[in-house]
Amino acid sequence: MNRYPVWKYAIMVIALLVGTLYTLPNFFGEAPAVQVSPGKATVKVDSTTRTRVEQALAAAGIQAEAVTLESTSVKVRLGSGDLQLQAKDAIQKALVPDPNEASYVVALNLLSGSPNWLSALRAAPMYLGLDLRGGVHFMLQVDMQAALTKKAESLGGDLRSILREKNVRHGGISRNGQAIEVRFRDMQTLQAAKAVLADQFADLQSVDGPEGTDYKLTATIRPEAARRVQEQALKQNMVTLHNRINELGVAEPVIQQQGLDRIVVQLPGVQDTAKAKDILGRTATLEVRMVDESSEARSAEMGNGPVPFGAERYLERSGQAVIVKKQVVLTGDNLTDAQPGFDNQTQEAAVHLTLDAKGARIFKDITRENVGKRMAILLFEKGKGEVVTAPVIRSEIAGGRVQISGRMTSEEAADVALLLRAGSLAAPMEIIEEFTIGPTLGAENITKGFQSVAWGFAVICAFMAVYYMLFGLFSGLALAMNLLLLVAVLSMLQATLTLPGMAAMALALGMAIDSNVLINERVREELRNGASPQAAINAGYDRAWGTIFDSNITTLIAGVALLAFGSGPVRGFAVVHCVGILTSMFSAVFFSRGLVNLWYGRKKKLKSVSIGTVWRPDADGAITKAE
Repeated sequence: MNRYPVWKYAIMVIALLVGTLYTLPNFFGEAPAVQVSPGKATVKVDSTTRTRVEQALAAAGIQAEAVTLESTSVKVRLGSGDLQLQAKDAIQKALVPDPNEASYVVALNLLSGSPNWLSALRAAPMYLGLDLRGGVHFMLQVDMQAALTKKAESLGGDLRSILREKNVRHGGISRNGQAIEVRFRDMQTLQAAKAVLADQFADLQSVDGPEGTDYKLTATIRPEAARRVQEQALKQNMVTLHNRINELGVAEPVIQQQGLDRIVVQLPGVQDTAKAKDILGRTATLEVRMVDESSEARSAEMGNGPVPFGAERYLERSGQAVIVKKQVVLTGDNLTDAQPGFDNQTQEAAVHLTLDAKGARIFKDITRENVGKRMAILLFEKGKGEVVTAPVIRSEIAGGRVQISGRMTSEEAADVALLLRAGSLAAPMEIIEEFTIGPTLGAENITKGFQSVAWGFAVICAFMAVYYMLFGLFSGLALAMNLLLLVAVLSMLQATLTLPGMAAMALALGMAIDSNVLINERVREELRNGASPQAAINAGYDRAWGTIFDSNITTLIAGVALLAFGSGPVRGFAVVHCVGILTSMFSAVFFSRGLVNLWYGRKKKLKSVSIGTVWRPDADGAITKAE
């Protein structure tokens, strides 16, 4: 009646081992480290970079505990904070001799102190939030007026192209702030332009009137279109910030919209505030220009002459100079997608681009007029440009689908595609609020949070042991199992633990013990009704299960609602809350019954159970107690 089959005990043992294994990394703490990441989108971190880092450390006489190469960075683990600062200076001097030409980002960081055998099993600690780990907090203000001005400038260029295609002559197009002004010589041409505007530019509204002997049409962005532009600018900036913060190696950064034009950025564990500000403030723009293939330009590429008038000199990743014309053909604003692939004819690595309608129209014209010539794709960061690739135009390209190929490996094609997709800030941003939470304060919060959970656990176990005797001890062990599984699951999910999360953990312990209280009281009730101990145990668990399931499901629904609609600390609370409910249903029912079955299930003639005082009415109506 009260015996588990072997496979159920096997599940209990496996759950205990897995829970212990994935909880362990949280007890090893974190070690100071230095991280080296690409400072430019065209720079790669590889084994050569790792070798240079090791040589720099050896030259400075610094012994590192480990130097590891990950996907996009080299991480150096040090034994102390002093060594961390020395290592950063040594690596900075070796890799970034000129701060104005920073090809690499050398930043302070923290790494898990887990032993290698745990890391090999993919066992990692939970991420800690800003309030526990320390770090930096920024609030950035997005310049929405600059976004609207940029949109007005783009619409002005589109309007100029459409009027030319429709053969509508005008006396000039100029931009006055966020207004586009077009002058016409007669009313008939003005009406034709208004028809084009109404048909092709739904985002613009216009007014017109005489100005001297001419007529002037003033177009402005509609309010609803302006709101869309601002929303898109905010979203694009948040995506770009995500891409940049990845260079710092921050685990679980918080990037949230606040209000209509502000973004909150929290970087847990980041110690180098200046480096974080530098990366957040980076600007990157993409441009497509034609290569100047004149004899003067070729001579300038070889360093034997001056750069021709109307051209500029930039370097490719290989260091080869390329002379490009100053006129910009396309910008990154016209690019909607970039994916690596292969040329269908030559089977060599290529990058496939997708342009918007405006970009497709311009690209078709440019490629038709420049077959056999080279076109350069440039990336500008911090005002300095670099040629990503300069392929030859083989034929007219229509339809908005462009292929870049030639002298690229598959890995380089993937890098270029990622670079072209990364985009740039849609509008400038300014840091208006900044503060740092030190590791000391974070450690104090961890200590207080840990103590609250530990004391709550201890008091609950003590009460249960006193009130329910041996069954109370079984409930305490089940509660310990619940806490172990909760931490293990959060670690496996790589969830971020914050102070609200620790509050949810303490709450989960209190809620988890409710299930055992229901079971124990059910067993007591069966004993009061005269059931045998074995029958009372069986009926107590079976009849309590329905109530436990219903109460946990309703609480889980509330937690899922918090998870779906909450953000920030509320979402962190909800994650721990939901996981805690699921682990408590396993430990309070399955695991605790396994302990009870193991202790009492072997006894065929069981006369009593240790479950505290059971008050039982006798035949005369008096009340007696039984153990």
